[in-house]
Parts: sequence; structure tokens; C-alpha cells
Amino acid sequence: MTQPPISPSLLLMMLGRRLREQAETDLRAQGLSMRQFSALGHLAHQPGLSYSELARRDRITTQSMQATLLQLQEIGAVERLSAPGRGRTADLQVTESGQALLERGRAVLRAVDRKLADALGNEEAGQLAGFTLQALTALSEQQPSSD
Repeated sequence: MTQPPISPSLLLMMLGRRLREQAETDLRAQGLSMRQFSALGHLAHQPGLSYSELARRDRITTQSMQATLLQLQEIGAVERLSAPGRGRTADLQVTESGQALLERGRAVLRAVDRKLADALGNEEAGQLAGFTLQALTALSEQQPSSD
């Protein structure tokens, strides 16, 4: 009797969890959470994004993103260029200090990538990235829009 193959979805979830745990541990050592790192990355790439757009990108509530950005403002990584007020769009920008923090976070991810490449080999890690991106793109296109 042959054993059923292991679910690729389950394996990817397990791998993703292990990689995320490693990245989160190493990010915390840099004084950064995964959510903060993500918000900084989005704002550095596209300054001026709204709280709600940032929240949508991270699939969290606007209130959670506001709390995350307030933490980043308190440590000087993000500054708000517009006056606060209900219903106003926040003009949020990554500061020099935030850019340095973001680069430390990127270095953490590069180190996690190196561990994966060491475990698989460079070519195989590249193939895994390509297949994963292909699957993410295909599955995203299948998602019904929320409009």
C-alpha cells in the first residue's frame, strides 16, 4: 500500500511558518516587528499611502495599522507631514532613521534567504521562489474582488 503524497499546500504553510518565525525573531533583535517592517517597506516604496491602503496591503484593520504607524512615529521611523484630524488623509513619510531601520530589516530577510539557499542550494531556492510567485499570482487572480 502506498502512502498518500504530502500536501504541497501544507508543506508550504509549514515552511512559511518556520521562515516567518526566524525572520520575526531576528527582526525583534533589530527593534522591529514584521508588521512594522512591512509598513516601512510599503511607505518607502510609495510615500503618502493612507492608513486604509496600508492596512489592505497587510490584510489587517485600519485601526491596527494606525497603532503600528503610531509606534513607528514614536521611535522616529515615520513622520506625519499633514495635520491629524478625522477624515483627513495622513501624509506619512519614512524618515532617515526609518530608512536605516528598514535596511536592517532587509538584511534580516537576506540572512533568512541565505539560510534557505544553504538548505536547498541556490538554483533550487530560485526555482522555489519562482514557483511560489507563480502560484501566488495565479491564486490572487482567482480571488473575487471585494468591490
